[in-house]
Amino acid sequence: MNKHELLLTLAKRVKELRNEKGLTQEDVYNDTGIHLGRIEQGKRDISFTTLCKLADYFGTDLNQFR
Repeated sequence: MNKHELLLTLAKRVKELRNEKGLTQEDVYNDTGIHLGRIEQGKRDISFTTLCKLADYFGTDLNQFR
C-alpha cells in the first residue's frame, strides 16, 4: 500500500469512527482541538501524535486505523 492509499484508508476510518459515535466534526474539534475536515478528505497528512489523540478520544487503539 502506498502513502496515498494509506492516507485514504486512514481518512475513511477516522470518519467511520466519528460516525459510529454519532459525533460531528465540530464535536470532535470542541473536545480535542483537532480539525477533521481535511483529514477525513485524505487531503492532510496526519501526525503520529494526532493519530494517538484520536485513538484515545474514540476509545480505540492504533490498529483500528488500518
